[in-house]
Amino acid sequence: MYDGDENKRLDALRLAMELGADYIDIELQVAHEFYDSIRGKTFNKTKVIVSSHNYQLTPSIEDLGNLVARIQATGADIVKIATTALDITDVARMFQIMVHSQVPFIGLVMGDRGLISRILSAKFGGYLTFGTLESGVVSAPGQPTLKDLLYLYNLRQLAPDTKVFGIIGKPVGHSKSPILFNEVFKSIGLNGVYLFLLVDDLANFLRTYSSTDFVGFSVTIPHKETALKCCDEVDPVAKSIGAVNCIVRRPTDGKLIGYNTDYVGAITAIENGLRGKHNGSSTTISPLAGKLFVVIGAGGAGKALAYGAKAKGARVVIANRTYDHARKLAYAIGGDALALADLDNYHPEDGMILANTTSIGMQPKVDETPVSKHALKYYSLVFDAVYTPKITRLLKEAEESGATIVTGLEMFMGQAYGQYENFTGLPAPKELFRKIMENY
Repeated sequence: MYDGDENKRLDALRLAMELGADYIDIELQVAHEFYDSIRGKTFNKTKVIVSSHNYQLTPSIEDLGNLVARIQATGADIVKIATTALDITDVARMFQIMVHSQVPFIGLVMGDRGLISRILSAKFGGYLTFGTLESGVVSAPGQPTLKDLLYLYNLRQLAPDTKVFGIIGKPVGHSKSPILFNEVFKSIGLNGVYLFLLVDDLANFLRTYSSTDFVGFSVTIPHKETALKCCDEVDPVAKSIGAVNCIVRRPTDGKLIGYNTDYVGAITAIENGLRGKHNGSSTTISPLAGKLFVVIGAGGAGKALAYGAKAKGARVVIANRTYDHARKLAYAIGGDALALADLDNYHPEDGMILANTTSIGMQPKVDETPVSKHALKYYSLVFDAVYTPKITRLLKEAEESGATIVTGLEMFMGQAYGQYENFTGLPAPKELFRKIMENY
């Protein structure tokens, strides 16, 4: 944003050196001219960072390597390259340069798709990373806050042997998984970090980050069905559902194994709601048996709930904006289908169960709801998989209509227990999970 005189800028940096600043940062374009201007003077304290910024893209490995050499040739103490991520896989090239760099190296990839560069540089040997002092006041696109770097990602604990986990989605910024898993890892002393992974092309992402460093991923909208095709092996339940929400890299052979923990998470939460919270009279017969169970949505989470409800003996109806998708899913699990537009006038009986598995009503569009309030009186329990906000418009109106409500946070917790067990091979510390989530 500076549009003043170039010499004034360089004067300020020379003055900083004279006053003993630890570092100054000079753009590659003016580095030779700057070094000429200080030739013969000795500044024992100041290290000079020479930096190059690319606001369009991230160059090839070869071009990045040549750029490092050009920056080194200026006499830089520290090489700094900032590029722009068009895809999360661009960051892998920066990591490759970073790991092999023989000089102190700062490598950052700007933008939301480059966020992992700002955290994992601590693992791959970067000299430093940047965080903002307060939220929303960034000096470059995609910067996390200092507070998040230190306390969410535990940056000071990251080391070359830290294992990487994360949530793959698009969008992904709303997820509470990083808060939950990083806090749990810290509490139990597991050397891992859990990241937001904004992924456009899942297959390409998994191909690119195929090293043993990347050990486990949670998968959310819209990748749950694609994930099934990208795994080397898939758990039979996930295969029946047709969706995967958890991918683990098997340490023995590096193969990707897909699981589905959505259905246990959601169905258990709904059963607890029907039984009256946690009195868990764990009769073998599910309170869902014989109930009419309406699922809104035919995507990954819809498939998991439909499968789970059917397995518990419910009669399942799928309502979806695209009727054809509803029909396909209904056929696959042995249920009925409905266009979402017809749901408002659908009441073959009272005491039905409703489960929204779409993102309708999720932040920022919190005033949306998949079904009119007048139709909610025919349901004894309403569940919403959306958990940002915790009480969606659908749940608020359901409660006003006299239904028991079950929030997406309950499903979120349930599916997270399962993912944790798949990731670590340890039983989930459920009390710890609940305690962490109560603070958010």
